[in-house]
Amino acid sequence: MTATLIVRHPVHDYAAWRQVYDSVSSLQLRHGVTDSEVLQLAGDANEVVVIHRFASVAEAESLVGDPELKSAMERGGVSGPPRIEILIDA
Repeated sequence: MTATLIVRHPVHDYAAWRQVYDSVSSLQLRHGVTDSEVLQLAGDANEVVVIHRFASVAEAESLVGDPELKSAMERGGVSGPPRIEILIDA
């Protein structure tokens, strides 16, 4: 069963956030990310949605629980609580 992690959060400055996001690609690989996508809300470039795909729910949960992810979000200027959802194929 594959899993999809969807994270939505506001950021102070998309360009600054993107630099940090791109710098932690090794974190994503360590937790088994097989594909990823970054989206912005139409009309608000600082509202970001990140989609990561995994081979398993356990891998998605391991990324969400990694303190390095929280640190990266802080460094990237996440300005509000993230909405985090893990979905499975139906």
